[in-house]
Amino acid sequence: MSTFADRIIAFNKQLEYTGSLPPGVSIMNPFRDNDFAMDVSSLFYRKYYNDNHPRHLILGINPGRFGSAMTGVSFTDPKRMINQCHIPYTGPITHEPSSEYVYDMINAFGGIAEFYQQFYIHSVCPLGFTITGPKGKEVNYNYYDTPELTKAVYPFIIENIEKQIALGFQTDICFCFGTGKNEAFLRKLNDEKKFFKKVVALEHPRFIMQYKSKTKQDYIAKYLNAFTEAII
Repeated sequence: MSTFADRIIAFNKQLEYTGSLPPGVSIMNPFRDNDFAMDVSSLFYRKYYNDNHPRHLILGINPGRFGSAMTGVSFTDPKRMINQCHIPYTGPITHEPSSEYVYDMINAFGGIAEFYQQFYIHSVCPLGFTITGPKGKEVNYNYYDTPELTKAVYPFIIENIEKQIALGFQTDICFCFGTGKNEAFLRKLNDEKKFFKKVVALEHPRFIMQYKSKTKQDYIAKYLNAFTEAII
C-alpha cells in the first residue's frame, strides 16, 4: 500500500506547467529547475509522511525563490531543512522569513514530527512565478498579481488542488495562509468547486514577519488555536 510520502513525491514529479503566461512572467518549478529539490524533498517526505495518518491541507500562495524553490518543501528554506528537519542539503543556503516563522510555530505546536503527522503544507498554485524587477533582478511574483496571470493559470490551479485532495487529505477544513488576495481567491474557488466544507484563513507568515514581528507570539497562539480545534 502506498504512503503519503509515495503519493506526494509522485505528485511533485508530475508537476509541469505547459500553458501560456503573460509577457515577462516566468514559471518556477523547483523539481525541474535544480538538481537538488527533488532529492531533498523526497528525503523529507519519506521521513515525515511515510504513513497514512489523516492530515489536513494548508495552502499558501505559490512557491517563493528562497524557500520551497530551493528545497521543494513549502515554507521550508535550506536553513530549516538542515537545522530543524536534520536532512542533508547540498544546494545554496538561503533564508526565508516565512520559514523562520513557520518553524517557530511548529516547535510551539509540539515539534516537527507531531505537526507533520497532522498537517501538510503546500500552495494554491503549486508552482511559482518570477518577473524581472526594476533593478534587473528576478523577483517573486504571485498567481494573483495580475488578472491575466490568474486567468492563465486558473485551470492549472484547479487541476492540482484536485490532485492534492486525491492524495488522501481530509476535506472538512482547509487552512489558508493569507487573509487578503489568497483567501479571497480560495474562498471564491471553493464556493464554485466545493473542495472543502470550510476554509480557515490565517495571516500569511511573510506578513507577520515583515509587519507584525513584535507580536509574533500572538499570531503563533492564533495558529495553534486554529490547528488544535481542527484535530480535536
